[in-house]
Amino acid sequence: MNWDTYINGFKTYLQFEKSLSPNSIEAYINDVQKFVQYLNSLNLKLSPLKIDIKHLQNFIKWINELEMSACTQSRVISGIKAFYKYLLLENLISKNPTELLESPKIGRKLPDTLSVYEIDQLIGAIDLSKPEGERNKAILETLYGCGLRVSELTNLKISNLFFNDDFIKIVGKGNKERLVPIGSVAVKQINIYLKQVRIHINIKKGNEDIVFLNRRGSKLSRNMIFIIIKNLAKKTGLKKNISPHTFRHSFATHLIEGGADLRAVQEMLGHESITTTEIYTHLDREFLRDTIIQFHPRA
Repeated sequence: MNWDTYINGFKTYLQFEKSLSPNSIEAYINDVQKFVQYLNSLNLKLSPLKIDIKHLQNFIKWINELEMSACTQSRVISGIKAFYKYLLLENLISKNPTELLESPKIGRKLPDTLSVYEIDQLIGAIDLSKPEGERNKAILETLYGCGLRVSELTNLKISNLFFNDDFIKIVGKGNKERLVPIGSVAVKQINIYLKQVRIHINIKKGNEDIVFLNRRGSKLSRNMIFIIIKNLAKKTGLKKNISPHTFRHSFATHLIEGGADLRAVQEMLGHESITTTEIYTHLDREFLRDTIIQFHPRA
């Protein structure tokens, strides 16, 4: 059996057993194929079952020489580790050669955030006289009000809006469902869009339950959300490099700064591990430090 056979099995495993998104699956497969590319460059005709720690360590040296960033190297190594965990799970190997493989140390970068004033500026810059204006306002209010990932926003369904209970149901990574509270501002803006704008759109088959649609009646692309936000940042003169994820970061940061429980924030963001959410405690410490410097008489 060659590499392609094992990689196809790995792909099926990621798709059906891990329930990963197509983008995540593609990233994992690309990581393994990068290792295959390395082996081919040395004309090493080795089965995945014959790889040992030395081959992998030499591969790390090779990708380092390609001047990949530490973050990219770490991701590639993570993909290869996942591949060998799959082979071990399927009893195709008896020992995992990646077990002692170390990833390069990478610093944890604090995410960019927006102040409440900056968010108000961006939303205030939306031209409500245009047909897409009310939709774009509802999009930004939902991103910031619920802390959604961009894919969660574009896939949001009308049947998952439970406004009477102040919740919306989100289908997140790995098709995991969670209930997220939604505030009155976002509810009001979504209702305006649904009842005054969306109702006049000729909806394409299969998109009837999708909340946010383009003018052709189809689901919005992730890229379209990026463009909407980039254009608003340019319009307001905001110099920060922002994306839809910036609203998610701002949602979490403002909650933590306001004293929200970390576990509650984890639940709302849909983080599998509390350690992912803990990055916002670092932001909180920055906030506390700045507050002391600004207000304490002995600072």
